Amino acid sequence: MKNNKQAGFSLVELVVVIVVVGLLAVAALPRFLDVTDEAKKASIEGVAGGFATGVLSARAQWEAEARPSKIVGAEKQNYVNYDGVDFWLTRSKTSNGASTVYRDGYPLDIVPDNGEFPTGLTDQACINLMENLLQNPPKVDTVDNAVKNRDVKYSAQANKASNICVYVQREGGTEHKFEYEIETGRVTVTLQ
Repeated sequence: MKNNKQAGFSLVELVVVIVVVGLLAVAALPRFLDVTDEAKKASIEGVAGGFATGVLSARAQWEAEARPSKIVGAEKQNYVNYDGVDFWLTRSKTSNGASTVYRDGYPLDIVPDNGEFPTGLTDQACINLMENLLQNPPKVDTVDNAVKNRDVKYSAQANKASNICVYVQREGGTEHKFEYEIETGRVTVTLQ
C-alpha cells in the first residue's frame, strides 16, 4: 500500500506568516521614508557645500592673481578666470570711491561674450553661477521651467531686492533650498 499523505503548510500557518510580514512592512516603511528624506537633505547640503566652495575658490583665485579688474565704461570692475570661465565679481567701492553694498571679490555672474557688466541680478545670472561654479552641477533652470521639466533638479530665482540667488531642490516634492548672498558671499541651507 502506498502512503499518499502530502506535507505542507496549514491555512493557519500561512495566515500567521502573512500577518507577521505585514507587521514588519508597517514597521519598516516609516524608516524607509525617513531615510529617503534624509538622503534629500544630505543631497542639498552637499550641493550647497560645493557651491560655497566654488564661491570661495573663485574669490581665492582673484586674491592670488592680485585682484584683477577691467575698465568697463568708466568703471573699474573686478573679474577672475576661475576654472576656464571668466566671472564678474563684486566690488566694495565704485571708481570714484563711493561705497557699494557688496564686499570685494564674490562671483556676480559670468562675463558674456560682449564683455558687458551686469546691471542687476537676474535668474539667468543665478543659473550661470550654479552651472559654472560647480564641477558637475545638477540640472538647474528658472522656476517656471523647473515646474514644466522633471529633469530639472533645482530651480534658481534672483531676489533682486536682497541680492540673493535662491536655489530650491525640486526632487521628490521637497522644498529644501539654499541661498547665495552675493553681498557677503555667504551660502545658507534651509531644510523644510
